[in-house]
Amino acid sequence: MVTDTATRNYGSFRDSLKSPVHRWFTYPAGYSHKLVSEKIFENKLTSSSYIADPFLGTGTTSIVAKMCGINSLGVEAHPFVHWVASTKMKFVYDLDALSRDVQLTLDRALSLETLQYDASWPALIYKCFDEDNLRRLHALKSAIISAEIDPTHIDFLKLALTATLRLVTTAGSGWPYIAPSEYAHRTVTHNAFTEFDKQCTLMLSDLRYVQSLNLPSSIHKLVLGDARRLSDYTHPETIDLIVTSPPYLNNYDYADRTRLETYFWGIYSSWSDITSNVRDKLIIAATTQVRLNAMNGTITCPVISQISPDIHIELLDTIHRLSEMRHVKPGKKTYDYMVAGYFEDMLKVIQEAYTILKPKAQFILVLGDSAPYGIHVPTEAIIGRLALAVGFKTYDVEVIRKRGDKWSHNTQRHKLPLKESILTIHK
Repeated sequence: MVTDTATRNYGSFRDSLKSPVHRWFTYPAGYSHKLVSEKIFENKLTSSSYIADPFLGTGTTSIVAKMCGINSLGVEAHPFVHWVASTKMKFVYDLDALSRDVQLTLDRALSLETLQYDASWPALIYKCFDEDNLRRLHALKSAIISAEIDPTHIDFLKLALTATLRLVTTAGSGWPYIAPSEYAHRTVTHNAFTEFDKQCTLMLSDLRYVQSLNLPSSIHKLVLGDARRLSDYTHPETIDLIVTSPPYLNNYDYADRTRLETYFWGIYSSWSDITSNVRDKLIIAATTQVRLNAMNGTITCPVISQISPDIHIELLDTIHRLSEMRHVKPGKKTYDYMVAGYFEDMLKVIQEAYTILKPKAQFILVLGDSAPYGIHVPTEAIIGRLALAVGFKTYDVEVIRKRGDKWSHNTQRHKLPLKESILTIHK
């Protein structure tokens, strides 16, 4: 069943830009905290309940659960994004001591600003900041690492500096990618010291607010792991609700979304670093993840063929059409392999979700459909039908917004209307 939820207030990822703790790091690959709150209320979860998110991202589901006194399990495969979520989940600090360490860090950084920095960043970093802010950012980074501050405060300070990067870059830094080109160059720059100070002040204010709530105790397990192996992280039939947003099948390279941040901190230094440490660990949702030699068997969707012959036939038809288009279109994007890999991976997630959910529990996914090369892929319907084949009882789809309108001026893009939906699967 497909319904329209225009009257419901599920919000959007933009809610995170103005909500305490959620706003500490801008990462719009997700959904509003309001959706999680609504679903916790609708499903009547209590202090003994567990909510899970197999694609935790920067922690929306677990943060809301903690605010509500609900236990949570969050799984995230991207190491840096997992660190962001874990840092945002730390609510207990001595705020006076933390404030002193913020000031100590700033004072130390100011004393280091005039020194010649010798950071060996990848070339991207030097293209994204002017010389003055490069010195300030290096001074702040050095101060956080070397200053005599409480070790438990370091992640807080590192996240504040991480959030500062996109505020002070001269590059066009809209999501998902950084664009350090003349075309995207920003004409107005901001002082990194000032923006770091503002970010710390904002985060401290949020912590004061959260601590004033006297939140009830709850248990939260944040795993650096694989959504396709959910049952490794909890026992069967222990989860009361899953709320998540898997990668959309829209060819966004989720591994590349934090390239600026991971290069700055020296976590990765090249495309191959990101590939081996992140890209290859995520479910397939972009052509940059496709390895033709390794995926020759995947293109035929062998696991889906065993679960649902009907869906298998339909998917093979779509994949065949995409294969034909790949050989005639410029760029020769491997959308055929991408689609096959995506649904093979998502089937594993569905099977794992079925294992860990309690009877009659719900599996809720925020999803978008797609149209690679103008060939429509009804993602939410395919995932819903795969869920039925796995053993779930029913599913319904709620359309929450249209997508793709902002690209209407692009003559190279398809004109098919797309949408974002909430897929609710009932066990």
